[in-house]
Amino acid sequence: MLVRTNAAICHSDGDQLHALAGGQLLSSEFKYRRGMEIFGEGEEADYAYQILSGAVRTYKLLSDGRRQINSFHLPGDMFGLENGASHRFTADAVVETSVRIMKRNSLVNVMASRMTGAGSLLRLVTRNLEHAEMHMLLLGRKTALERVAAFLLEMDDRLMHPGVLVLPMSRRDIADYLGVTLETVSRALSILKDEGLLHFDGPTQRRIVLRDRVKLGQLEA
Repeated sequence: MLVRTNAAICHSDGDQLHALAGGQLLSSEFKYRRGMEIFGEGEEADYAYQILSGAVRTYKLLSDGRRQINSFHLPGDMFGLENGASHRFTADAVVETSVRIMKRNSLVNVMASRMTGAGSLLRLVTRNLEHAEMHMLLLGRKTALERVAAFLLEMDDRLMHPGVLVLPMSRRDIADYLGVTLETVSRALSILKDEGLLHFDGPTQRRIVLRDRVKLGQLEA
C-alpha cells in the first residue's frame, strides 16, 4: 500500500532542487513500507524520484532466480531517470522510505529553463553515474574481503563519515550487490572484526564502527 505523507523529512539537496526550480516544480511526497515496490522493470518511466529518508535498491532478477542489485540509493539521491521510455531495473524500499515524486518531463523542462537549476540537476544525475562507476570498480576486486572493505568505505563516504555507520541494507542485500554469497559477506565481516578494523555497535550488526579506515583502504586499493 502506498501512503502519501506530508511529514517534514527533507534532505538539503531536495530543498535546493525545489528552490532552484523557482517553485515551478510540482511534486508529491510518498512513503513506502519496507520491501514495497516503487516501480518494476519494463514499466513506463514517466516519473523521477528523490529520496527524502530511508533507502532504495534497484535490481534485476536473473533467469536462474538470482537477484543482482545494481545500486543503493540514499537520502538526497535521485533515481528512475532513464534514457528510454521504460525502466531497466526494479526499485523497492530497503526500509521505510519517503520519496519525492516528479513528472520526468516537467523536471527536465523546468530545470533546463533555469541555468542554476540545470546545473543542480546535472550534479544530481552525475552522482548516480559516480555510484555506478564505484560499483563497477568494486565488482572488479579480486577477493570478497576486498569487496566488503570497499563497500563499507563507499557507504561511509556517502553517509558523510558518521561515528557509527548504520547500514539500512541486510547482509543478503550486500551479497547481491557484491556478487558473492551471504556466507561470504558474513565471513569477511568477521575477519575484519577479528583484525580490529571494525566492531559492531549492537546486536543487529548493522551498526558498525570503522576503527581503521586507512587499513580498510589499503585492503581495497
